[in-house]
Amino acid sequence: MKKYHALEEIQELIASKELSLPDLLEYYFSRIETEKHLNAFNEVFFYSAREQAKLVQEKMEKGTAGKLAGMVIGLKDNISYLGHKVTASSKMLENFVSPYSATVVERLLKEDAVIIGRLNCDEFAMGGSNETSYYGPVKNAADPLRVAGGSSGGSAVAVQADLCLAALGTDTGGSVRQPAAFCGCIGLKPTYGRISRYGVIAYASSFDQVGTLTSSVSDAALLLEVLAGSDEHDSTVSTKQVPAYTEALKEQLKPQRIAVLKETLENEAVDPAVKAAILDAIEAFKQQGHTVDYVSFDLLDYLVPAYYVLTAAEASSNLSRYDGVHYGHRNTEAKNLNELYKLSRAEGFGEEVKRRILLGTFVLSAGYYDAYYQKAQKVRMLIRQKMETLLESYDVVLTPVAPTAAFKIGENIQDALVMYMADIFTVLASLTGIPAIAIPLGNNKEGLPLSLQLMTKHFEEAALLSLAESFLKKG
Repeated sequence: MKKYHALEEIQELIASKELSLPDLLEYYFSRIETEKHLNAFNEVFFYSAREQAKLVQEKMEKGTAGKLAGMVIGLKDNISYLGHKVTASSKMLENFVSPYSATVVERLLKEDAVIIGRLNCDEFAMGGSNETSYYGPVKNAADPLRVAGGSSGGSAVAVQADLCLAALGTDTGGSVRQPAAFCGCIGLKPTYGRISRYGVIAYASSFDQVGTLTSSVSDAALLLEVLAGSDEHDSTVSTKQVPAYTEALKEQLKPQRIAVLKETLENEAVDPAVKAAILDAIEAFKQQGHTVDYVSFDLLDYLVPAYYVLTAAEASSNLSRYDGVHYGHRNTEAKNLNELYKLSRAEGFGEEVKRRILLGTFVLSAGYYDAYYQKAQKVRMLIRQKMETLLESYDVVLTPVAPTAAFKIGENIQDALVMYMADIFTVLASLTGIPAIAIPLGNNKEGLPLSLQLMTKHFEEAALLSLAESFLKKG
């Protein structure tokens, strides 16, 4: 069976009876077994997926199926699904079974998607390489010696290696876009508040956003159409009307004003192959009738420090609930309550999670709150204001997604600073809450995927998707 790149292909084949959804699901199961060395899945939902596939096949034959009928999709292992385990790839939640479903899961099921399993990720979504997972690193299908990117590495590899059609991830500082770039997928981070976070295990609540990993822009648009919208369970979700994103893709795209942040391409950390691919893409945008200008963004050096101070502070608060008492890993040898807390948390969390909790606790502590946390909040506001001013003059901002292609497993994991600086281009959209998309640019000489990032105004995902679709079709 060939690799399908869009739901539309699958639906046409099922309608003509050349394919059935149960057969497609079995194909994906066989692919998961063949590619199990990539370590993309923490668990495959054999029983529930088969039951769902049979049900949806019947509905498709009757003509009563939802928008996502025929889509086999994976969930990042920090998204809750009733009656299924959800662990955030941590020992802390090793055998935790979710008592309810996340809003995004309910919306997938309502539109008849088939959920195939939970996908490996960095522990509690903290990492940029998928090497901090309790279940081991995810390997890049382009080169198994290299990382998949993180934290949604399993989601990206599942799409890259044809283990499912699409996947959900979460993006706090680039955790959908960077693995998408490393794996040659399309990674969409919507506007903060566009999609409900209810039922998603929290890392940094003012940054976390559910995103999609797909092989086609049309599937990204369709998923956003289904997942977006108000939710009574999440007060941070926007009540703005959800546009018909799929219809917007069919409209004629007007010439766009594109701003390239010149410091991102002049940065010494940017690999020459990444830079060359982006320069070629810029020329392609010009040939397609768009205006491209190089502009300065002098706050680039402040992005990563502000991001890590703020997210660590929020992680320290959010992860305080994992104490060995309420739920999660519990030490059985503690002699008193204080020891129970200490031992349970020390055993349950991995090194990177501990590092961020300690950093967050430090910046929130008396004497350091003003010097670090409050200052980082002021910097975040300055960055947001500067970005909003820039987007008054331009429709889209273009940057690399990551400074390099996928690096080797073990190459950077011992140097936290190197790992954090890999987020230098993705955290801009996260700090400002604007939508961003990673789109593939082919491969380098070693066969590793390359990518670029497009960002735009709050809630302008339709324009972003249209530009990405136009660029990829003409490219």
